[in-house]
Amino acid sequence: MSGDGQPRSHWFDDEAGPVVRPYAMTRGRTSHSAQHRLDLIAVVVTEAHADDPEADRMLSPEHVDIVELCRDAPQSVAELAAELNLPIGVVRVLIGDLVDEEMVHVTRPVPPAELVDESILRDVINGLRAL
Repeated sequence: MSGDGQPRSHWFDDEAGPVVRPYAMTRGRTSHSAQHRLDLIAVVVTEAHADDPEADRMLSPEHVDIVELCRDAPQSVAELAAELNLPIGVVRVLIGDLVDEEMVHVTRPVPPAELVDESILRDVINGLRAL
């Protein structure tokens, strides 16, 4: 009910306009099969063949925004969530949809545990210098 006793027929925020709930953006989904690859620092890059995402009627405005943001420069999942002002879980589901549609691809930085130890590199350089 609104303040004047009339039932409200829409979700509405006087300053922001109509409000769309996050679960509506993801069609009720809370996860995606590609979500295991989408940690906060995973980088999303728009595919070269993704010319006009607005022409694809299956994509929501949020999907289109992600494609456009990543076209300008690769963005991390955290950056996209901040830029779109959406929860991380919602952004992960939306990115997963775009990966399925081959509109974007995701690259993951090398985990620190898999990086070569700096002392090993120094030993290799010293060994090469000794030759």
